[in-house]
Parts: sequence; C-alpha cells; structure tokens
Amino acid sequence: MSGIPPLHAWWAQRPPAAGAAVMATGIVSVGLHLAGAETVSRVALVLACVAWAALAAEFAVRLLEDRRRWVAEAETPGALTAVAATTVLGTRFSALGRQPLAEALLALSAALWPPLLVLVVRHWRRRMPGAVFLTCVATQGLAVLGATVAAAATTAWLAHTALVLFWLGLVLYGFAVAHFEWRQVTEGPGDHWVAGGALAISALAGAKLLAADSARLYLWNDDDRGVLRTVTVALLVLSLTWYVVLLAAEVARPRPRYDVRRWATVFPMGMTAAAVLSVAAAVGVPWLKWPGRVLVWVAVAAWLAVAAGAVAVTRAALRGAS
Repeated sequence: MSGIPPLHAWWAQRPPAAGAAVMATGIVSVGLHLAGAETVSRVALVLACVAWAALAAEFAVRLLEDRRRWVAEAETPGALTAVAATTVLGTRFSALGRQPLAEALLALSAALWPPLLVLVVRHWRRRMPGAVFLTCVATQGLAVLGATVAAAATTAWLAHTALVLFWLGLVLYGFAVAHFEWRQVTEGPGDHWVAGGALAISALAGAKLLAADSARLYLWNDDDRGVLRTVTVALLVLSLTWYVVLLAAEVARPRPRYDVRRWATVFPMGMTAAAVLSVAAAVGVPWLKWPGRVLVWVAVAAWLAVAAGAVAVTRAALRGAS
C-alpha cells in the first residue's frame, strides 16, 4: 500500500463487525442514562456518534467505489451491525428529547434492514458463529426504536408495527439457534455473547412496548398486555441465564487476547443491564434496579478493557504500516 497514509490503510481494512463497537458504546450510554450517570452517558454517546459517522462514511465509500467488496461484506451477519447500531443511537437520542433525529435514524435503519437481512439470511450455513443472532438483534433494535418513537410521538400504527417486529425477531432467534455452532460458547472469540444479547434486546423491546401504552395511546387490552408482560419477563430471565452461562464459560476457558469481535461481548453485557432496568420500570419491580445498576458498571468495565485492547492493537498496526 505504498503512498497510502498508514491510518487510511488501517481503516480501510475494518470488517463489518467493527459496527459492534458502536453498538457497545451506544448501549453503554443508554445503560448509564438509565442508571442516572448522565454526564458519563453523554460522553459515551459522543464517542458512539463519532464512530458511527466514520463507519457510515466508509460504508458509503465502499458502496460507490468497491461494489464487489460491499456486496461480499453485506452478505455476512456483521453487516447487520449497521442497523443495530443506528437503532441504539436513535433510542438514546429519543431519551434526550431529540425526536426528529430519532425519527430520522429510525427511517434510515428501516431502509437498511430489509436488503441486509435478506442478503444475510440467504447466505446462512449450517454451523455459524454467534453473529448469526444479529438477525434477531437488528430486528429487535427496530422494535425498540419504533416503540420508543411511537410513545414520544403518540403514534399507534408505529407501536403496532414495532410489535410485529418484536414477534418476528423472536422467530429469527429460533432460526439462529438452529444454525448456531454451540462449541462457540467455549471457543468463540467474543461474538458468541450475542446469543444472550439477542434475548436481552428482545426483553428491552417488550419493555418499550409495555411502556408505550398510555391513556393517550391505548394499544393493548388486558389480555394482550398480560401476554406481553409474561413474554418480556421470560425473555429477561433467559437472557440473564445466558449471561451466567457465558460468563462461566469465559472463566473456565479464558480468551484474553483482543479481537474486534470482543465488542460483541460488551454489547450484550450493556444490553442486559439496560433490559433489567427497563423491565424493572415497565413491570413495576423496583428491586431489579439495583442488579441492573451493578450490571451497567460491569459493562463499563468490560468496555474499558476492550477499548484498551483496541488501542494497543491499533497502535501496533499503525507502526507496522509505517
């Protein structure tokens, strides 16, 4: 790559899975906001926005200048991090009261979701890493942001659409389970955590749908609300079970070396924390807030550890490129 600046050469090699860094940083921002650490939450949001803008620019450049590579990368599950990351940022901006921006990010993610989902699912194979669950994560991300915007804008049709996406996301989770290589639990480089993170974001979607209902926006009757509440709580329990299993596997089979897919470990940790806090509020279980806050800071610690690894690897790569 003679004549190409080292930073540009390094950046050009970023895989689609790098979008998980935006997902991780964005959901840590959401979790910190829910835990009441607003200043730190906004710092994380700024970092997530900068990373999102850089990756979006690279996404557009590859689409225009290297269509073959763009298509090849769009066929991998990591491509769906573009959708998931956009919905996470949209959800955080909605919490800040920036509804026009949240709506714009919802529209963008909704436009990206169908073609990327079709490309990814068409190229599923029998045994896949944890990134296979990104089909569920991206779909539930749309459900989360859709329900959030629906509540803010008092829009019933959007909430009902979010409900459809919620159920579709659960169906996609079932298909992903059938394609998941279970050895990844003890051998995966980081993205195997998405198996639990997909359930956590599903629980968050359920909590957002429950919270969207109000006197101004009557959405669910008692039966509908009861089913949604039961499913949401069950999803949270399952996601916490996955959290314990995956953490135990990390202790039993440590994998300390940095890998870009480690951002896909931080995301489920942050998402589980956000789900616990949101479900606690939606179903009226105040005592859940304390474990939720603890999990937020665990996710922050994981973010710092992965960020330190990323910086060290990046510095070494830039020196090598020079």
